[in-house]
Amino acid sequence: MDAQTWRVGVRCLLLLALLGSSPSEGVETCEEVRKLFQWRIVGAVKGLPDSPRAGADLQVCISEKPTCCTRKMEERYQIAARQDLQQVLQASSAALKLLISRNAAAFQETLETLIKQAENYTSILFCNTYRNMALEVVVSIQEFFTDVGLYLFGADVNLEEFVNRFFDSLFPLVYNHLINPSVTESSLEDSECLRMARREVSPFGNVPKRVMGQMGRSLLPSRTFLQALNLAIEVINTTDHLHFSKECSRALLKMQYCPHCQGLSLSKPCMGYCLNVARGCLAHMAELNPHWHAYIRSLEELSDAMHGAYDVEHVLLNFHLLVNDAVMQAHLNGQKLSEQVNKICGHQITMPTQSPRCSFDLSKEKHGMKISARNGEETLANRRKEFINSLRLYRSFYGGLADQLCIKELAAADGLPCWNGEAVQSYNQRVVGGGMKAQSGNPEVKVKGTDPVINQIIDKLRHVIQLLQGRSPRPDKWEVLHLGSGGGTVEQISGDCDDEDGCGGSGSGEVKRTLQITNWMPDDMNFSDVKQIHQKDHSSTLDTTGAGCAAGTECMALGLMGALMLLPSLW
Repeated sequence: MDAQTWRVGVRCLLLLALLGSSPSEGVETCEEVRKLFQWRIVGAVKGLPDSPRAGADLQVCISEKPTCCTRKMEERYQIAARQDLQQVLQASSAALKLLISRNAAAFQETLETLIKQAENYTSILFCNTYRNMALEVVVSIQEFFTDVGLYLFGADVNLEEFVNRFFDSLFPLVYNHLINPSVTESSLEDSECLRMARREVSPFGNVPKRVMGQMGRSLLPSRTFLQALNLAIEVINTTDHLHFSKECSRALLKMQYCPHCQGLSLSKPCMGYCLNVARGCLAHMAELNPHWHAYIRSLEELSDAMHGAYDVEHVLLNFHLLVNDAVMQAHLNGQKLSEQVNKICGHQITMPTQSPRCSFDLSKEKHGMKISARNGEETLANRRKEFINSLRLYRSFYGGLADQLCIKELAAADGLPCWNGEAVQSYNQRVVGGGMKAQSGNPEVKVKGTDPVINQIIDKLRHVIQLLQGRSPRPDKWEVLHLGSGGGTVEQISGDCDDEDGCGGSGSGEVKRTLQITNWMPDDMNFSDVKQIHQKDHSSTLDTTGAGCAAGTECMALGLMGALMLLPSLW
């Protein structure tokens, strides 16, 4: 039974009880108490008194007056009181939980879309500019972006390894199609030798290192951000289902249901009384508050710092430009590379054949998501900012939870008659504050020791706060944690952003896309931006019409200044 159904049902029955009894004069029949008890417990219960009786067997709802409760009813009411508080807790945290879980899912969906779009950009680059090797490089591209997704979503993969693996697999294709185009087919031994030689001959210059730097700076904060959101959901789920102590259960019973035993079905607890009980029952939970506050502050700091070189959207959507730089650098140094490769791998046997042409057709792709430009409205950074602004409202959630439960749900409004634990009179006991230290003087609930579950949550929050603060970019350095099978190693990467890193957006052909995720699944994905390749002092021109791609496909001609050096042999 949910909290709303319970409240509506109780109100109806309490109205009947109000019409059928006069609490100030005592009750003559227990009929309304029986009805309310049977409805709350769900089902008929044997042994319920028809009229008030002495309550000598009661342990909590003790009264000098005759009572409508039995020891069995008292036990059942105690269970109901715990369930009521748990339902109210879950209702109070529902909006917070929905905020975090929806945004965590939206961020993951957006990142998946970015990864797919970056993969398409890279495939289109080869389709449109390096057609002869486009089909052969597809698997390497797919594997690279699969690893990017695994890394972002928390898998134990090593960023440096999968970046190196991509460029290792790219070199044999570049060598065979651009540097030594007469070798259009090579043996497995030759290809493997070229793969192994890539790191020694450095055909791509510092591009692999730049990719590692950019990926490390941008992927790791996003990965940590997602992990932090998942932990927040775990924290809320745990506190929603905490087990209450015996002392708390007895106090809840006394506050919520003992007045029923005297026929006072409409009576709600006095505010001070409710605060003492709620603050006592939730004292351990209130200890979460400073850590929860620090968690949200650290999440906000990380989010604010994720821009420029640390913006995963910028880095992913411009990855293809670095790949183009790498290919062009290898092509320009082709003669030197041929000499180095011949020394390492020997002369390759030429077997001229016709390589299959690119047939990448976006109109036939089934991506399941729609991407469209929105002039900055739906960027990942803007979505994070909106989320953090909403989450900031819950910084003191656990510290003020007990008070909110009494004010909004449990206690009587000011000026109305209220139950003080003994009778419908004012409450004159001292009202204690929240948290563990304040509970030593609580007259209603004895709070002892610590809660191991809460301690475990606090430890997890401390850990994720350290991660969030460690992933916030600093001007002097950035740490990339490699979680490979061989153990964790930390690489220091400069936090400064320069043109070589590509984080300033100074290169021509840079792409900046904004995303809008829709809930429906169209059959295609459209790319509206077509980048023209710069032409300067060179007679050779590049195809910008997409004529080399399949009919109906809108290919994107992409490139940096190095692309101007392309020769007709590329086609």
